[in-house]
Amino acid sequence: MSGIIGRKVGMTSIFSADGRNVACTLIEAGPCVVTQVKNVETDGYNAVQLGYGERKEKNTPKPLIGHFKKAGTTPKRKVVEFRDFRIEFEGQVNLGATVKAGEVFIEGDFVDAIGTSKGKGFQGVVKRHGFAGVGGQTHGQHNRGRHPGSIGACSWPSRVFKGMRMAGRMGGDRVKVVNLKVLKIYADKNLLLVSGSVPGPKNSFVILEK
Repeated sequence: MSGIIGRKVGMTSIFSADGRNVACTLIEAGPCVVTQVKNVETDGYNAVQLGYGERKEKNTPKPLIGHFKKAGTTPKRKVVEFRDFRIEFEGQVNLGATVKAGEVFIEGDFVDAIGTSKGKGFQGVVKRHGFAGVGGQTHGQHNRGRHPGSIGACSWPSRVFKGMRMAGRMGGDRVKVVNLKVLKIYADKNLLLVSGSVPGPKNSFVILEK
């Protein structure tokens, strides 16, 4: 499974060949540096570890500084491992090599995007789960418009079942969106244009898998 690390630039739209306005996301994909190459003999499986984004050395743990120096590169902000990297790269992906978006993807490919969704803090059941609230404002229910309502019976089962949808922290989760089509590749600027939305805010890290 080949892939690359990128940064979400923002959303825009383009017109397709049949005149439809297609919403899409612009991603700065790479260039990434190969920070480690794993193989079956030493690690038990084949994988390539990529690093993306610059990081100050004073804010980097010393073991990681040595790890990056071994690859002959500067400290990176994001490191991701891709198992069974594309066959075309075997023998070509060496430690310290640079991997660009144009080398991994072509226009028309379908990719999976992994990111961290926007954190929304502590939210109620209406926003978090789409509850409709208690209902009308008559018969004394003037202050229960967005309340959750009953969460269980009384004498039996005398408890609240696990998994009950209630208020709580919302967002900030790892989200994977599958089958996004690569509409355009700007190889000279390391930019990808993919159809649809990608999880996370602007400037957040995005992992693209093929």
